[in-house]
Amino acid sequence: MTDLPTNPVENLSALIRCASVTPSDGGALETLAAMLKPIGFECEAVTFSHDGTPDIKNLYARRSGNGPHLMFAGHTDVVPVGDEDGWTHPPFSAIVDHGLLYGRGAVDMKGGIACFVAAIARVLEKETIAGNISLLITGDEEGPAINGSVKLLDWAANKGENWDACILGEPTNPDVIGDMVKIGRRGSLSGTITVQGKQGHVAYPHLADNPVRGLIVLCDVLLDPPLDQGSKEFQATNLEVTSFDTDNPAVNVIAAKAKASFNVRFNDHWTEETLRGEILTRLEKASLVNKLRGEQDVPITYDVVWKEPASQVFLTRDDALIGTLSRSIKQVTGKKPQLSTSGGTSDARFIKDYCPVVEFGLVGQTMHMVDERVPVDDLETLTNVYEHFIRNWFQAADT
Repeated sequence: MTDLPTNPVENLSALIRCASVTPSDGGALETLAAMLKPIGFECEAVTFSHDGTPDIKNLYARRSGNGPHLMFAGHTDVVPVGDEDGWTHPPFSAIVDHGLLYGRGAVDMKGGIACFVAAIARVLEKETIAGNISLLITGDEEGPAINGSVKLLDWAANKGENWDACILGEPTNPDVIGDMVKIGRRGSLSGTITVQGKQGHVAYPHLADNPVRGLIVLCDVLLDPPLDQGSKEFQATNLEVTSFDTDNPAVNVIAAKAKASFNVRFNDHWTEETLRGEILTRLEKASLVNKLRGEQDVPITYDVVWKEPASQVFLTRDDALIGTLSRSIKQVTGKKPQLSTSGGTSDARFIKDYCPVVEFGLVGQTMHMVDERVPVDDLETLTNVYEHFIRNWFQAADT
């Protein structure tokens, strides 16, 4: 009989050895499928394409049964390794050193996948699972996120798949396993403001129109006053100017235009439409506060280009999913997890349109860093949590 993938360290080591830096798959999805097939999963590899973006391989794996449908979601793509010479061990060697497993993707988030696979295998060693379990795994989470989960979900749904709940295995815990479950995320909206001016010599400013002056005014009104003070479930909405540029290499030339990019992480006080409206209102009012040019008052000439698509704010309120996961965490760790909506975006922003979704995975302290690593003990703890959760969720769903 083929050995079952019950060991999370072995599972993770095999996945880390696949150099799957976005958009390369590096054999990661084939390696994962080889783990899943011996425990009864049917695996379909699906490649999606879009003009101007690389083709991306994805995997949908399903173990069919009679009953509710639980999805586990995640990604096998990883960010670049950075300075490879700075790593204690080669980033795709999966070396265990003093109880730590080193490798790119160990935490974000091949470790979560490895633990969930081990948990399913351990449950099936002892009992049957009455319902359906699927794994929705993309290779495009760390990249543009165009040819990944959003298309894979649509593809599966068009085939007749529907899900009752999802757990996404992103690294959610700040310090130790059991600290935090993510039950929602703020939305994300990005745009670029361009102010038009008139190029000229810096020694003759009266003959030019410096766009930097106007752009500073516009950025200032976006930053102050604050957009809100937060809500019951979410942090305050926050706008950050992320770039400011004139594309001007000369120090003695006033540029013809200046542009600034910004990103807003917004809470449930806003929708994408109302937030865009607030930003445009602030800009329009500020642009009419005229700039003095000799004897003439000249309004700020500008335009705004929005980056599509925006990510929508969401909050999961499924008591069965959240309560079952929280109880499972407490059974294994003794901790009552904090229910949080903090942090950035994830593929949960796509999944929430299909079923309730929460996020729970490893400790995220070394994700995206040189020497990304995970304690072997944490892999065992997370596997135990997932194992309890699988049993508890199907038992609760059957009652």
